Amino acid sequence: MLKPTLVSVALAAAFALPLSAAAAENPELAAIRAQIAEMKQSYEARLQALEQRLQEAQAAVAEAQNAAVSAQQTAAPAVAAAAPVVAAPEVPAARPAQGDNSFNPSISLILGGTFSNLQRDPASYRFGGFMPPDGEIGPGSRSFNLGESELTMAANIDPMFAGQLTFALTGENEAEVEEAFVRTRELGGGMNLKAGRFLSSVGYLNGQHSHTWDFVDAPLAYQAFFGGQYKPDGIQARWLAPLNTFFEVGAELGSGRSFPGNDRNKNGFNATSVFAHAGDDIGDSASWRAGVSYLRTGAAGREYDDGGVPNVFDGRARMWVADAVYKWAPNGNPTQTNFKLQGEYMRRKESGTLASSDLADGYAGTQSGWYLQGVYQFMPNWRAGLRHDRLSSGSSYIGLVENGALGIDAFPALASYKPKRSSVMLDWSPSEFSRLRLQYARDEARPGEPDNQLFLQYIMSLGAHAGHTF
Repeated sequence: MLKPTLVSVALAAAFALPLSAAAAENPELAAIRAQIAEMKQSYEARLQALEQRLQEAQAAVAEAQNAAVSAQQTAAPAVAAAAPVVAAPEVPAARPAQGDNSFNPSISLILGGTFSNLQRDPASYRFGGFMPPDGEIGPGSRSFNLGESELTMAANIDPMFAGQLTFALTGENEAEVEEAFVRTRELGGGMNLKAGRFLSSVGYLNGQHSHTWDFVDAPLAYQAFFGGQYKPDGIQARWLAPLNTFFEVGAELGSGRSFPGNDRNKNGFNATSVFAHAGDDIGDSASWRAGVSYLRTGAAGREYDDGGVPNVFDGRARMWVADAVYKWAPNGNPTQTNFKLQGEYMRRKESGTLASSDLADGYAGTQSGWYLQGVYQFMPNWRAGLRHDRLSSGSSYIGLVENGALGIDAFPALASYKPKRSSVMLDWSPSEFSRLRLQYARDEARPGEPDNQLFLQYIMSLGAHAGHTF
């Protein structure tokens, strides 16, 4: 039997051999251990130095406080003996700061651009069966284009008011005021007001800036009926009901200068609109919102070119809009996958007089349009979407044609037609501040001239930007 000492030596040798072999096979282990030890020593030294500085700073503050107290105690008797005590006048407290941007408004900048490949000449773009609208319509220019950049400044003004200014900087080197308004922060009872120029809450997509859209361009209905977006100069009141589900109603009074109206050089409220929105959750993974809106405005001397002949419309326009949105994300977490289904229906009635070639007579027309789109995020940062647009020129009464003064060929823009378009897109967002998008559309807005359109778009966000609506 071996002695205990010899057994211990044998066991130690047996364990030492594999360890030494492992160390020899992995020479990086020693270097890593040395680096860890060095980092520990470095951090311990830095912590000790910081603790020493903290103790010195605390001692200096305490010494200064003691000196101030001693000085007050010494000076107090002399002041009391020199003059009688008089109560100091009450001074209003300084206004508390309204967040980090009480003096410096938050500033955000949206940069955008596109590369467009268009089969048809964009200069000839129009909607068959519709009076050409004022505003930005069509796919834009060919080749590279600097899109609309947005510069926004916003801040709380005081406990009652906040303000926002958004400039739209176009590729044509023009600066336009897209929004400039003041709003109340909380009037109480769910009521709030907004005054200035703002994106109207009529419909769903209208109240959103273009960089938040899921496709490169606005639906055909928005282009035909609003010239892009409806942005009144006026005042808005909205009331949020104190319910467990979302429900709000609102009204807007405006100057009426925005299409389908125009500047009538008239006092008062020349455009009015009302809207109601409701929404709720469906379990833990889905939610919805639906709304109805009504807009009434008018036009005086609203001109448009029809085959080289200037025509003029005078009258009023009334619009109804119905919208609905459904969103799904597993357990309410949209970071991995999510789906959004969105659609709107618009119907417009115009009535008044239509003048052409120094002749004028009555006019009445009813047009409609809708779009439906779905966007699916199939993996983080990647989305795909499909949209279909439809317009209908509907029925119209043209007095100059009915009484035989002119033929229907004198109004080629109003010839019955149903424009349509189908679009598919794929976009990639490396982060919440950047997006790259590829989109293809087959546009049949012009009779007999289908247009195959291909777009490559970038959208970049710089600075603090407010959260987007549902």
